[in-house]
Parts: sequence; C-alpha cells; structure tokens
Amino acid sequence: MAFPQNFLDELIARSDIVDVVGSYVALKRQGGNLFGLCPFHNEKTPSFSVSPDKQIYHCFGCKKGGGVISFVMEIENLSFPDAVRFLAKRANLPVPEDDSHGDDRLRQRILHLNRDAARWYYEVLQRPEGSAVQAYLDKRQIHRAIAVRFGMGAAPDAWDTLLLAMTQKGYTKAELLAAGLVVQGKNGHLYDKFRNRLILPVIDVRGDVIGFGSRVLDKSEPKYMNTPETITYSKRRVLYGLNLAKKTKRPNMILCEGNLDVVTLHQAGFDNAVASMGTALTTEQTRLLSRYTKELVLCYDNDTAGQLATNRALEMLGRSEFAVRVLRLPRRLVDGAYVKQDADDFIKLQGPAAFERLLSGSENGVEFRMSQVAAKYDLADDAQKIGYAEEMADVLASLENAVEREVYTTRAAEAAGITPSAMALEVQRAFKRRVAKAKRAQQRQDLNPAAALQPRERNFRYDNIHSALAEEGILRLLVMDDDLFPVVSPLEASDFSSPLLGKIYETLWQRRAEGKPMHIAALDTVLTGDEMSHLTAILQKPESPASAAGALADYLKTIREEAQKRSGATDADLLAAARDKYKEKKGYGGKHNG
Repeated sequence: MAFPQNFLDELIARSDIVDVVGSYVALKRQGGNLFGLCPFHNEKTPSFSVSPDKQIYHCFGCKKGGGVISFVMEIENLSFPDAVRFLAKRANLPVPEDDSHGDDRLRQRILHLNRDAARWYYEVLQRPEGSAVQAYLDKRQIHRAIAVRFGMGAAPDAWDTLLLAMTQKGYTKAELLAAGLVVQGKNGHLYDKFRNRLILPVIDVRGDVIGFGSRVLDKSEPKYMNTPETITYSKRRVLYGLNLAKKTKRPNMILCEGNLDVVTLHQAGFDNAVASMGTALTTEQTRLLSRYTKELVLCYDNDTAGQLATNRALEMLGRSEFAVRVLRLPRRLVDGAYVKQDADDFIKLQGPAAFERLLSGSENGVEFRMSQVAAKYDLADDAQKIGYAEEMADVLASLENAVEREVYTTRAAEAAGITPSAMALEVQRAFKRRVAKAKRAQQRQDLNPAAALQPRERNFRYDNIHSALAEEGILRLLVMDDDLFPVVSPLEASDFSSPLLGKIYETLWQRRAEGKPMHIAALDTVLTGDEMSHLTAILQKPESPASAAGALADYLKTIREEAQKRSGATDADLLAAARDKYKEKKGYGGKHNG
C-alpha cells in the first residue's frame, strides 16, 4: 500500500463525510441520515443518502456508494493517491512520503509532460515556424489576448519536432506515447500526432493540462483532432473552457459544439461558454457543470446534427435539476440558399449585441421541442392537425409536473386551432400509456424475484443466492454491533459463497482483531469503487437490532450448511476435521484416538 494504514485511518477520522459531501451537495436531514440530489446522475427527487454514523454515502438511484475517499475519487475524477492528497490538504494533515503506485507516477509524469508540451506549442506560435497558425488566427479574427488566455499554440509542419524537444527535456518515448502526443507508424517509428495545426490545450478545473484539441489550417481532414483517451484525459469527463467559465458572473453556462465557438464567445464577452470534446453531452459533464450553475443554455449548430444533439441533451437534462434553455441560431442565406450557422459565424456577422438578444429570448426545453413538432405539420390541414396532436401529446406526456403539462397543453391547442379540452384528452391518453408501460416493466421485474436479489454488477453475481443473502446479513450485523460476535471469528473467508463478501468479512474482522474502528470508509483503501457501491447497497437493507442475536445464529447456520454442501463433506468428515484441528492446536503428535 502506498500510504501507511494508520495515516489513512487518521485521514478518514479527520474527513467527516457530511462536511466533505456537503461542500458539493445540498443536504437535508431525514431521520438519522442526510439526503440530497445525487451528483453522479441526473435527478429531480433526492435519492442520495449520507450516513454520519457509518461515514458512507449511497445513492438509491444510480447505486453508487462508498466512503469519503471514494466520493472524492468519483466526483473529482482522481486516482486513489490523488484523492488521499486532496483530503489531506483539506484536513491540513501532512502526507507521509509514499512509494506511489505505478499508475499514479505515470499520471504525474504525463501531466508534467502535457504542461511542457503546451508551453512548447505556445512558444512555437511566437516564432517563424508558427506564422501559418498566426495567419489562421488573424483570419478567424481571434485576438492575441484571447489566444494567450486559452494558451493557444502551433504545431509545426514537421514530423518529429515535439518528439525531439520533449525527449531532450528527459521524457521517454513511452511517456510520449502514453500521453497521446506521438504516434507509432507501421514501421515502428514514432512521429508527432499534431502537425501543421492550431493547438488548443485542454485544461481542467484544477489548472492541469490534461490533453489537447487541434484544428487544421486548410480544408484537409480530419478537421479536428483531439488527444486520445489517456490516463489523464477522458472526453466524457471534460468540458473545454470550463477552467475559465467557472469564474463567470453570468447566471448560466452556454454549451456549444466547437472549441472555437467557445473562444469567439469569450472574446465577445460571453465568458460562460464551454464545449464538449467531440462527444454528446454526458452525465459526467453535467456533474461538472452542476458545481457552477443550475441553468444551461444549449447553443448547438443549426444543422441536422446539431438539432439531434440538442434533443439528446434535452432528454438527458429533462431528468435533472438544471433549468434548460435552447438558443436557436438562424440559418444564413448564401447565394440564394440557406446554410448552417454556428455561434462563431453569428458573432462575426451579427455582433455580440445580436447574440445577447438571442440569448435573452432563448426558449426553454419544452418550447423548443414543441416548435420542432409544429414545424413538421401544416396546421391549416385538418388531417395534419390530428398527427400534430398525437405527436405533441407524447411530448407533453413526458412532463412530470401536472401544472406544466396543463400550461403547455393549452398553448399547443392554441397553435393548432383546436380546443384545449380535445388536446388535454390526447395528452391524458398519452400519459396513461406511459404509466401503463412503466407498470408492465415493473411487473416483469417483480415476476423474477431471484434476479431482483442479485447485484446489478455482473461480476458480483451470486452463485448461491441462499448463502449470499445470509453472508450479506453477517456483514450488516458486524457493522451494526460487532459485540454480538465471539472473540474468535466464527467463519473463514472460504466459508463464503461470494468471494467479494468473504473478502469484506475478512478485512473487517482483521480490523476488529487489531482493535481498530469498524469504519466502512476504511475499506476505500482495499475495495474498488464498484465493490464499495455493492457493500453500501447491502448495508441499506433492513436489519433489526432487537432480533440481531437470533439472526446471527440463523445466518451462521445457513452459511455453514451451504459451505458443507459445496465441499461435499459429511458430518463425520467435519467432526474428524475439527478433532484434527483441535489436536494440532494442543500440540499432539502422531496418530492417536480422540
């Protein structure tokens, strides 16, 4: 282990989970626990629970759970060592010198490499080799001050200049490959990934350069090229420009498609713009955004792909706490034909004031979806009114709030020239269909109770559900009141049908034997995130203190009987084995009768 266990125990004791989680999530007490909106998935009704007594968190929606270290790892996207250092700094606790894990050492090296590469690209932009990129920036009307703010750079039109520059600084070829800065050709030779391109460093909210985006200077393909997935960069977990946008005084965030849209908007005074890195909006990205705003404005391109991206984002955000609006950019007339327009185009042609007017008049998500449906139909035609009413009813039936449904139902009826009562009837029918569909899905699940008892993670599925449920009960009792148990462990890890539950039992019992507190949070140091989530889910199941002694006896009996069946041992075999073990402990030698 990289850190001494006594240091980790002290760190966990100093890092109260209510305080740590409370700095990210608004919590309200309900009984013995605290609840809030889960930061790991989109929801409107709080299902995220924090237990001050057990020092764990658990979401009843997405099923994530764990202790304080796993919470920081998940929400800050940190490795275990980095999460420990994060909490140690917060608790003002000196970190002992540690022999870091290989992955952690590599991550730190790549972060240093990315920083040095970003500086090198920036320096190239100032030199003659960067003149083509500078000319491109001038053509795009990107001012020097904004280029400096975003740390823009230039990749020369050469094969291995970055490779040579970074190896001269002491970085290895293996590290350059791991950072995604070089590529290996078929002949085994390495060459720079980014060549003759504008370079856009991707900086996370902690200020680390985690990767790079780039754009060609001409019409060649691919137009945009980003760092591949690495130990520091995951496109699902990053938003370009958020390191700057998090400081905005505006009440919302503008979500764009392209990096240069973000740059242009910041230059025009809209310093709340961010963009996803070549991916549709993800849960991880909304989690990031939720730390800084509760209102999002979607400003995607006005082509078909942009409309699809907008609809996907609305579907995801419809289940969240965000207030969502859609800024629709008008199409541009060029040579008698309408062409697509992005935020960059609009700002340059119409100016910041025109964009501000669009921003102020942007539609909410429901209005945007309603206008999309209306655009499909000729509402002067009676037959098409019927199709409009049916499709619109499906949209409105998805709204959870009854008042919201009624308001927009009336508006939809007015747009089509039909009575509100007729439209309301269609919405009511669509709503009943949705409820019936959800009920059928629940019934199918209820008809398979064995499946409902199994863990969600396939890797943890139980081979012996009867024994595993008793094993879960043993763990609950051990955490609830370890005084119920004898001094000597009544079970071995091998008695458990579930290897994971056996491992958890053995770890907890070892802490008990060493006189250490039975904090579940301490298991963050030995269990994976998924394993911790499974354990916290087990601990949410009811266990009565009043009947704990009887439950313990029943659980032990079940586990032993099922272990005996697995081993194929008879009662006589077990008795003989017990005698041999007793003789061995007493130090008897040779063969003799008991």
